[in-house]
Parts: sequence; structure tokens; C-alpha cells
Amino acid sequence: MKQITKDLLREVSEWTGEFAGAYNLREDGQCAGRQSTENIAIESKADGPGLVIRVRPGTKGETVSIPALVTQGGLDDLVYNDFFIGEGAEITIVAGCGVHTEDGGAARHNGIHRFFLEKDSHVRYLEKHVGTGHGHGLRSIDPVTEIVLGENAVLEMDTSQLGGVDRSTRRTSAVAGPGARLLVRERILTEGEQQARTDFDVQLDGEGSGADIISRSVARGHSRQQYRSRIIGNARCTGHSECDAIIGEQGVVDAAPALTANSGDAALIHEAAIGKIAGEQLLKLRTLGLTEEEAEARIVAGFLK
Repeated sequence: MKQITKDLLREVSEWTGEFAGAYNLREDGQCAGRQSTENIAIESKADGPGLVIRVRPGTKGETVSIPALVTQGGLDDLVYNDFFIGEGAEITIVAGCGVHTEDGGAARHNGIHRFFLEKDSHVRYLEKHVGTGHGHGLRSIDPVTEIVLGENAVLEMDTSQLGGVDRSTRRTSAVAGPGARLLVRERILTEGEQQARTDFDVQLDGEGSGADIISRSVARGHSRQQYRSRIIGNARCTGHSECDAIIGEQGVVDAAPALTANSGDAALIHEAAIGKIAGEQLLKLRTLGLTEEEAEARIVAGFLK
């Protein structure tokens, strides 16, 4: 395994030299390693690039890792992964992506993930994106996540993009059945001329369903970010969308949360706040001996934690 592969795996998938449980490693458009377990089966798609991951009903405490890496320029990697989570299963899915260039060519990864959660299942989904290298070609990551939640199913999505990605469009859509819940925590950092767009579209169809979407972002340099969210309540449900952003230098953030209530029993709320780092925060840290740059870095790190 080459060094850049090891470095990216540590960054995006909490890799420590080996994977615990089921895994599939995708590198430069090819499978570079795979392991199924008794309860989690990973198979190649028959009709195109990608995987079918099936989790047996009642599976508890297992992890499946599916990191995808692009380690060279001139490659546009597209993959389709489908997850079928059995009734009552409780698992963690780690799906990090790293893009690296040194030779000047553009590099892109586009992962289209579809989740089908059966009744009473619970998935913790960790998705971390990074870009590295000194190549002049754009490093792009464009994930698409589609979620179908059965009765009382829960999907917790922790997604982050904290540097090095020049262009990204992140699209997430979900349909929630009775009692189902979607919980999203997103963190994004852009710098220089980087651009990032996030789109959430959630349909709360079932009685007692809910969604809680929280996005925190920092736009520095001349970078630009767009945040779009739409929560549609079609039954008695609860929905919350929150976007908090810090801008520095000439950074730009455009936030547009939207709500649609098609039921009188839908309780929906959205919040958005955009601003610079508060001067009193910087002053307080500088009185403790930090430089202005160190104080700002600490505030940003805490905000995105």
C-alpha cells in the first residue's frame, strides 16, 4: 500500500493499519480490498460501478467501512452504492473520501449512496471528505445521498469537509415514514477560491416523523458557499433546519432554508446566522497570550468541532 493511500485512509476513515469488521476499499476507480462478515455482506453491483451492502436484521454494534480514494490527477471516479439495513439492526457506516493530486490533472469523486432502512433500524453514518496535494488541477467531491426511512428507523449523519476540496456539491434527500428520524450534523471549511454547495430535501411523510439538520461552516479567503434546505411536512411531524456560518476576509455564504407544511400538525422551524468572528472573542484569547492568527484558528476549530 503506497504512502498517500495510508495517509488518506487515516484522514477519512479512522484507519489504524487495518479495518475492524466489514470493509471495501476503492482506490482510483477499482476495488483495492474487501471483506464481508457473517452479518454484513458486500457485493459488487451487476449493472455498473458500485456496491450492494446488505445488513442482516437484528445486527448490533458492527461497523462497515467503504472509503473511496482518488490518488492521481486526470481521473473522474463515479460509483453507486446501495445499503439495505434489516429490521432492528444498529450499525455504523464509515464512508470517507479523499482526493489527491500532484501531477496537475483534475481529480473528482462522485459517490451516489442510497440507504433503505427497515423498521426499528438505526444507522450512524460518518462521511468525511478531504483534498490534498499540490497539483494545479481541481480537486472535486460531489456526494449524493438518498435515504428511505421505514417505521421508527433512525439515520444519524455526521458529514464534514474541512479543507483541500476545490469544488463540491453535496446533495441529500430523505423520505421518512411513521416515527422515523433523520439527524444531520454538517461541517464545512472553504478557503482561497474554493466553492461548496449543500442541498437538503427532506419529506416527512409519516405520523410522528422528524428531522434535525444543523450545518456549521466557515468561508475564508475568496471562497463561496451556498446552503439550501427544504423540509416538507406532510403529516404530524417535527422539522428543524439550522445554518450557522462564519465569514473571513472576502468569503461569501448564501443560506436559504425553506419550509413547507402540508399538514396543520406539522411543526417546522428554521434558523440562519452569518457573521464574522466576534471581536470580543479575539480580544479575550489575545489577553491569554495568543496572537490574532492563533486566536482566530482556535475559534474556528471550536466552531467546527
